[in-house]
Amino acid sequence: MSGHNKFSKIKHLKAKNDAQKSKSFGKLVRLITVEAKKANGNINSPGLAAAIEKARKENMPNDTIDRAVKKATDSVAMDSFVYETYGPGGVAILIDVLTDNRNKAAQEIKHILSLNDLALASPGSASWAFQKTGEGWEPTSTMPLEESDIEKLTKLIEDLDANDEVQEVFTNAE
Repeated sequence: MSGHNKFSKIKHLKAKNDAQKSKSFGKLVRLITVEAKKANGNINSPGLAAAIEKARKENMPNDTIDRAVKKATDSVAMDSFVYETYGPGGVAILIDVLTDNRNKAAQEIKHILSLNDLALASPGSASWAFQKTGEGWEPTSTMPLEESDIEKLTKLIEDLDANDEVQEVFTNAE
C-alpha cells in the first residue's frame, strides 16, 4: 500500500499548510509594502505599525517583514483601490484591491464577477451603503437575504478571496 505511511501523511499536511500560509503572507506583504511606501519606510508610523502587527499575528517571519519594507523603499508602485458591485439579492459589495498592475487586477475582478453572473458597478454606486472606518468599511444599512442568495454570495466571496490582489471584501448583507 504505497503512500499510506506516516511520512507521506506529514508531507501532504505540510504542503496544505504551506499553501495557506503562502496565500496569507502574499496579501500581508502587499499591505506592508503599501503602508511602508506611504510612510517612506518609517516603521513608527501608525499605518505601517498596524500592518506589521497584523503580519506578526499571522506568524510572519521578521526577515519577510523587513524585505517587504525594503521593497517599498526601493520604489515599487503599489496601488490600493476599491471596486464596487451589487451581488445576489441586491447586496452592495465593496472589493478592496491592492496591486502593482491596475489593469490586470481589473480584468481578474471582472472575470470573477462574470463567472458569478455579475458586473462591476460605477464608482460611488455601492459605497453609499458603507462608511469608512479605521478597520475598513462598515455598512450603514443592511439587506436581508434568502438562503439561495446567501449561498451565491458565499461562493462569490470565496472566489474573490482566492485572488491574491484582493485584500478584503465588504458586504451589507445581514
